[in-house]
Amino acid sequence: MTTVAACRRLIEAGDLDRVLAGLYGADDVSAQRQRYLGLTRRMEACDHLGRAVLVSVPGRTELGGNHTDHNHGVVLAAGVHFDCLALAGPVDEPWVRLRSEGFSGMITVGLDDLEPRPEEKGTPAGLVRGVAHAFRRAGLAVGGVEVCVASDVPMGTGLSSSAAFEVCIGRIFSELYNGGTVGDLDLARFGRAAENVHFGKPCGLMDQLACACQGIVSIDFADPDEPAVRQVDFDSGSSGYRLCVVNTGGSHADLTPDYAAIPEEMARAARALGQDFARGLTVDRVLDAAPEIRRAAGDRGVLRLLHFIEESDRAEREARALDRGDMATFLQLVRESGDSSCRLLQNCFSPAQPLEQPIPLALALTRSFLDDEGGWRIQGGGFAGTIQAFVPEARFAAYGEFMKGVFGPGAVLPLRIRRPGNAVVFPSDGGDG
Repeated sequence: MTTVAACRRLIEAGDLDRVLAGLYGADDVSAQRQRYLGLTRRMEACDHLGRAVLVSVPGRTELGGNHTDHNHGVVLAAGVHFDCLALAGPVDEPWVRLRSEGFSGMITVGLDDLEPRPEEKGTPAGLVRGVAHAFRRAGLAVGGVEVCVASDVPMGTGLSSSAAFEVCIGRIFSELYNGGTVGDLDLARFGRAAENVHFGKPCGLMDQLACACQGIVSIDFADPDEPAVRQVDFDSGSSGYRLCVVNTGGSHADLTPDYAAIPEEMARAARALGQDFARGLTVDRVLDAAPEIRRAAGDRGVLRLLHFIEESDRAEREARALDRGDMATFLQLVRESGDSSCRLLQNCFSPAQPLEQPIPLALALTRSFLDDEGGWRIQGGGFAGTIQAFVPEARFAAYGEFMKGVFGPGAVLPLRIRRPGNAVVFPSDGGDG
């Protein structure tokens, strides 16, 4: 029988080192071994010594397709080495009891009543209850769980720490109570449902799907309920470039109206052309109908519609470039994406705070430093937060020092793109390994 103690012995003996090197890089094996051992010690302190599963769900970064998913477009995304790691085992009592590294308290979620609770809006308990509710509504089994979590996905950097947590909870239920049979798309759906309903945050499916699938994925949302997901086979470690995000320190507070305006304006502009969503429109058709769209959605509606059309196509071309191993074309498309977000989508700073423009500043500094050698674009939803950059390996250290001088220590976070596999690091009985 697989137990917490057996997991600890494997880690101590170095039998998981190959897996750790694949997930985090050879240079990080020692530190990750200690992180994993810390998780087993906390689980043993809970007096849970029985059957267990060890799962790892990555955060994600968007490589292409900025604000295209909500209008049925194409996105290119990737799982990264920062992950939500959890060790969990079944219990007879009908609750999930969760302890998280860095927090002294314990979260307990009863499974008898899984309806949304107002007091759990915006809390991890709401996400746990929401995932369990989605499982049960789908006719899948849920049961009591003792779980210890150690997440190193940085919050506020656009790497989707909440989506990683949601998928992690879903994968635990899948492994412990459903034989590891719940697919990535369903895990993503259940996470989104939890975030939308129980947590109270509107979101699409892209974040959860990228976390669940891992690797580099091209996601086509032509049918948003059944998106087409394709793995892109590209070894980013041998590309000669280092991927990173730069945290500019901008606050996301009070930006909800800015975020909400993007899909609303795109849809309003599309309705001027007789469509509910922007998918399927062409640049020529938009330009021909620009007077009508301006009356219906304003000038910015026209610009944002043009961004969607070009950006969705660009995300497809980026995936094809990576398929070919054509890094030069890919980086050119990344730069075009960043330009389009600034010029057409206009999500690089909030109009309500015109003096606060850390995103345009970080992009301008990166362009000046790299001088067209590499790629840069906004990361995620925009208006504040992070940018993304592809920096030549030989210049990465100097780039980090340069950006640190403006945005402070720790602003530059190197990312490793995680290859698919090892979502279940250590299987429980009935798990898929």
